Amino acid sequence: MTAMATGVALVLTACGGGGSSNSGSDSGEVTFWDTSGPNESPVFKKIAEDCATKGGFKVKVETQAFDTALANYKTAAQGGQGPDVFRAEVAWVSQLAKLSYIADLSDTDLAKDTSDFLEAPLGSTKYDGKTYAVPQVTDSLALFYNKKKLADAGVEPPKTWDELKTAAAKLGGEKSFFLNNDAYYALPFIYGEGGDLVDASAKKIVVNSDKNVKALQTAKGLLDAKAAFTSLDAGNSYTTMQAAFTSGDAAMVINGPWSVADYLKGTAFTDKSNLGIAPVPGPAAGKGSAPVGGHDYTIRQGTKAKQSSIKLIQCMASVESQAAIAKDLGLLPTRKSAYQNADVKANAVVAAFEPVTKVAHERAWIPEGGQLFDPLKIAYADVLAGKKEAKAALDEVAKTYKDNVVSEYSIG
Repeated sequence: MTAMATGVALVLTACGGGGSSNSGSDSGEVTFWDTSGPNESPVFKKIAEDCATKGGFKVKVETQAFDTALANYKTAAQGGQGPDVFRAEVAWVSQLAKLSYIADLSDTDLAKDTSDFLEAPLGSTKYDGKTYAVPQVTDSLALFYNKKKLADAGVEPPKTWDELKTAAAKLGGEKSFFLNNDAYYALPFIYGEGGDLVDASAKKIVVNSDKNVKALQTAKGLLDAKAAFTSLDAGNSYTTMQAAFTSGDAAMVINGPWSVADYLKGTAFTDKSNLGIAPVPGPAAGKGSAPVGGHDYTIRQGTKAKQSSIKLIQCMASVESQAAIAKDLGLLPTRKSAYQNADVKANAVVAAFEPVTKVAHERAWIPEGGQLFDPLKIAYADVLAGKKEAKAALDEVAKTYKDNVVSEYSIG
């Protein structure tokens, strides 16, 4: 295993992983690992290159597949290699900070006057009282709907799960709503009931609470009422959902702003105005709640280009850059003032998601945060498939958390 890790690190270096862990004067050359998808990477690349030109340094943008980016970064960083700047998913920051793979930015200009950043995304940049990242984009989940289908059926976007059931009866039954059986998509049900996965401040595992049992029962109830359908293949649920909605087979789905570009390529949305976006439903009107997601900029510990990396992040996280990203991609800014920009206000996706971000539920920013999802994913899929009752499935998740994820936490 050690030989393999060393080999991978060498390969990454040979491919331009950038720099070593040696300290010294700034090299003036920044390697930036961009973990966005094909719809987004050209925009981030251009902004990074424009920032480098303005800042008087060089930048090399390398695209990393999101699914393997974290593992590749950890392999490279443990050998003192890898990019100078890394676009990290919000759940990765505390994990990388604990491993000392990213630099403490508390004493740099990046940690000064952060009042313009939204509170929830800013929370993801902290670990153990220190700052290790700068918010890039934020996101959450919302209800996407086919306006024509709902209008033809004479229904409004549902505000509650019961309203969704009523709407489904008029929309043709179970094909009205695709229920993705992935763990992240269980969170609107959980947060809507006032539940959570862990209570980090009290060091307690609460995933098997009565609130969460009710939440999963509500999700299963949509299937039982023939108001929704799902995929029995847990590994292919997202792809199936996307295909069902873009083709017009499903009238409603829950997803994030990153999905819009793909939806607008679908036959159901050749007329872009047919795509509707509303807050996720909840147990009662106004009680819907979705998780905080997004990405942050981090700097590798030991980089030879720290000052240039700071300049790059300052520029890419600026109001001007965030406004350009929102205008071109419909991704959500992390700066409050960016929402006052005329181009940002004019973007329909950003405008629809702005109220969603204001009530989004902050996740536990702990090093183990990313490991909480796989056990929940299995349980959620089993409940929706009718293989297990919600209480039994969540009790198993709680035990897995205690045994393998947060062993110092108590259950209860």
